[in-house]
Amino acid sequence: MAVTSTATTTWLIRGAFRALAPSHPLHRNTALSFYRKPSSLLPHITPLRNSALGICHLAQAMKGDVNDLLKGIGDRSIVEEVKHILDMAKRASSRREVLHTDFLTPPTLKESIRLLEKLADIKVVAQGGYPQAERCRLSVGHPDTLTNDPDIIAALSITGNFAFQTCSHGDFLGAILGAGISREKVGDIILQGDKGAQILLVPELVDFIMSSLDKVSNVSVSCARIPLLALEYEPPRTNTFKTVETSLRVDALASAGFKISRSKLVDLISNKDVRVNWTTITKNNTTLKTGDIVSVSGKGRLKIGEINSTKKGKFAVELIRFL
Repeated sequence: MAVTSTATTTWLIRGAFRALAPSHPLHRNTALSFYRKPSSLLPHITPLRNSALGICHLAQAMKGDVNDLLKGIGDRSIVEEVKHILDMAKRASSRREVLHTDFLTPPTLKESIRLLEKLADIKVVAQGGYPQAERCRLSVGHPDTLTNDPDIIAALSITGNFAFQTCSHGDFLGAILGAGISREKVGDIILQGDKGAQILLVPELVDFIMSSLDKVSNVSVSCARIPLLALEYEPPRTNTFKTVETSLRVDALASAGFKISRSKLVDLISNKDVRVNWTTITKNNTTLKTGDIVSVSGKGRLKIGEINSTKKGKFAVELIRFL
């Protein structure tokens, strides 16, 4: 869907309501040159490079059966969503279409890309707006059809007087969702301190947000569209250290990583305040592995680094704490 400055009010409202309604994460979008001129055509054997616009990944797939591939997904809660993405990718390839998802959570994104690599004649581009984006949209199609980077990400700057009332990620997200917008239509939110925040979203909602969002918490705000290259972000700051534990259970590693007691961590798990790879866990004996991300409400995030066995049968684990 393309949005222009000459769109009529009726058309805008109708388009906004279509965008607000919950939908399957895949939908057709043929507006491939809305923000910027398409990049040069690339032969399908040439992968797209990462860029400031957030091209996360481009894969060419090999043959595979969807149902067999789904059996390998560790997180069963995302199976159906990934299945739809795989089915639609195959359909897009056979029909020579280009289809786009809404914003996907990191687990769904990771599994979808991993499995799409095993399907024949499919190319996939993931974009989140900037290189470190966690929530990304996928574009899928045949290599002969998906020949440039689709323009499917927009950015807004939300500004106000936040000097006396700093608003959190949840405050900004709550204000946006409170306008009736579905979560999958919104990507990352980049906090800017007392300047406000920058948000990534689907292009068709830009005008709606600019005209309807006037407050975040108790702070009056104004919204302006900005180019993706104007996004202000910094690489995450981390603190890396090692711990030696008798097991790789989440209660052992997370308590060491966040420097809280094991019993306190168990209580947080019981209260559903702990997530592994963005999925809430309920069992404190969940086993972790290298690359897993542990999130604890009010504490932040922790990444599991290299794991080695010690001579005494314990585990020396590298922990990376996001500051």
